[in-house]
Amino acid sequence: METCEKPAEGRKVPVDAQGIVNYTRVFYNPPAPVLYEQAIKRQEGLLARSGPLVVRTGAYTGRAPQDKFLVREPSCEDKVWWGPVNRAFDPQDFDKLEARLLAYLQGREIYVQDCYVGADPKYRVAVRIITEMAWQSLFARNMFIRIRDAKELAAFQPEYTLIAAPHFRASPEWDHTRSGAFIIEHFGKKRILIGGTGYGGEIKKSVFTLMNFILPQRGVFPMHCSANVGPEGHAAIFFGLSGTGKTSLSADPTRMLVGDDEHGWSDDGIFNFEGGCYAKVIRLSPEAEPQIYQCTRRFGTVLENVAIDTQTREINLDDDTLTENTRAAYPLSFIDNASPDGMAPHPKDIVMLTCDAFGVLPPIARLSSHEAMYHFLSGYTAKVAGTEAGITEPQATFSTCFGAPFMALPPTVYAELLRRRMEAQGSRCWLINTGWSGGPYGVGRRIPIGYTRAMVQAALSGALDGVPFEKEPYFGLLVPRACPGVPEEVLRPDTTWKDREAYRRQAEHLKGLFQKNFKHYEGQVDPAVRSVMV
Repeated sequence: METCEKPAEGRKVPVDAQGIVNYTRVFYNPPAPVLYEQAIKRQEGLLARSGPLVVRTGAYTGRAPQDKFLVREPSCEDKVWWGPVNRAFDPQDFDKLEARLLAYLQGREIYVQDCYVGADPKYRVAVRIITEMAWQSLFARNMFIRIRDAKELAAFQPEYTLIAAPHFRASPEWDHTRSGAFIIEHFGKKRILIGGTGYGGEIKKSVFTLMNFILPQRGVFPMHCSANVGPEGHAAIFFGLSGTGKTSLSADPTRMLVGDDEHGWSDDGIFNFEGGCYAKVIRLSPEAEPQIYQCTRRFGTVLENVAIDTQTREINLDDDTLTENTRAAYPLSFIDNASPDGMAPHPKDIVMLTCDAFGVLPPIARLSSHEAMYHFLSGYTAKVAGTEAGITEPQATFSTCFGAPFMALPPTVYAELLRRRMEAQGSRCWLINTGWSGGPYGVGRRIPIGYTRAMVQAALSGALDGVPFEKEPYFGLLVPRACPGVPEEVLRPDTTWKDREAYRRQAEHLKGLFQKNFKHYEGQVDPAVRSVMV
């Protein structure tokens, strides 16, 4: 056996401790240039003209939620939210699959990144990421919190280990997986196995699932959200599903970015889980998203499934030949106004984003703590025609806690943590609709981003504090009568429809969808939450 570098003096955990033996070479925490050299030498990717490493993730260009499992064992059996999201896996099957995966890694080069998840030292988790691909190691180096002190790195003791081997495929008949791809977490053994898929998001989100299991048991609220801080030190968090504008609205040049996707809220404030960003870059505009656009042209960035001319090495962000889900993974430090420590005070404001393609929700409303719980548990947005095959009219999408695929515990655990944090800190909550006005998709028009930015700015700055609010009749939402920079008629969606009766029917239809979805939770919440939309 050979190592790329001699393990630093004092290193107590070589990969042998994770059961990996007979390897040809181990790269311990290699820097980006080494990983570039390895990835190119191994033909894993191409160096683009502007600096990033462009890679292909194979057959999987997005997550494989049907292939994700949690091992059902004593440490988690009575805690996990078992069901379609968290499918149970047998411990003995896990052990057999792990043994076959470790055997597969024999005779291969191994890449290791030792890192932290969680910027707050009180709650961070030490994770070792072991990959068979050099580019995946660079992805992990970008996404998680790097240990820069050599002595601290030498003394690193991993609490959890993740092994990713995209070229190793499971046998459904033998391993009892659904397909050749698998993402399996064993909380008892503190081990995550990923195989059969090269999509980088599986590494990122499996670690997020881990944090969603660990932190609530330590009194910390884990959140699928972005976060920023204003000039006066007032923090804000932004919940929202894909397409609602979470990244765009939180990337405010006048506010410091804490993080763009995953955070914890403890007794001391909020903290980023990650050290990087994983941005969707299809048709990215240098005018609308200048900072993210520049990151797609920097050395150190990993571009997944982005089109590249193999002769000129120019990238084309408008090309969706491989997938609409093209991605860029880069360190948070690439963003000019990023927080240096990933920590911030308690959020003064909570923003819940939805893209209502039915055209009936108001563009801004203020929520009480119980209303916030209701909408948090609902996690509503809408898909529009053309986004997926077969969708010809708006379709409601409900993803509880704005991230159902990653919630290891029952949703009400997270919702109760939200309520308690809100009430303890006096945080305000706003529901912002970035969707359609004047009619549904295909009839009305999308609310201009300029108006949405003005509403968010007014909410966060306190400009709405003295404005009178009125309750709209269908969803019980408190809507401001005026907002700086926004025409008054825009604030009342019913006035933007030419056919008021059509608006009423559409509003009643969407309200019914909310009520039907909430039946999953009404027996688990108190009456004040159940009565939000009756």
